[in-house]
Amino acid sequence: MKKIYFAGSIRGGRVDADLYRRMIEYIQRTDIVLTEHIGHPELNVLEKGKEDEEIYNQDTTWLLESDLLIGECTCPSLGVGYELAYAEAHGKPCHIFYDRNKTQLSAMLRGNPYFTVYPYEKEEDIYPVIDRILNRK
Repeated sequence: MKKIYFAGSIRGGRVDADLYRRMIEYIQRTDIVLTEHIGHPELNVLEKGKEDEEIYNQDTTWLLESDLLIGECTCPSLGVGYELAYAEAHGKPCHIFYDRNKTQLSAMLRGNPYFTVYPYEKEEDIYPVIDRILNRK
């Protein structure tokens, strides 16, 4: 069972929160998602009372504990960009999804051969790729 760090926009915008939830639930069929709260519709409420430093410390601990990172990057986010760079610096495999109909992914991500990037057009296209990433039969 793998430990997955799921990255998705929080403060940068929550327009894809339902998608994050569905992706996280799909991953959780066989693996552990350390950041399952990313898909929670009331995430801003969950963050209330937490200091930024506390969130940073928890997230970097989870990144170090994870086996790999799966990010949904359609909604641009400084935090997700940082998480990707942090994961890369610590040798964690990084898999990036984005909806090519809604955005152009940053050249800093697409141009970095370390990242495996999966543009998609329909949500249904995501799940077979997740199966391959997680070595599901």
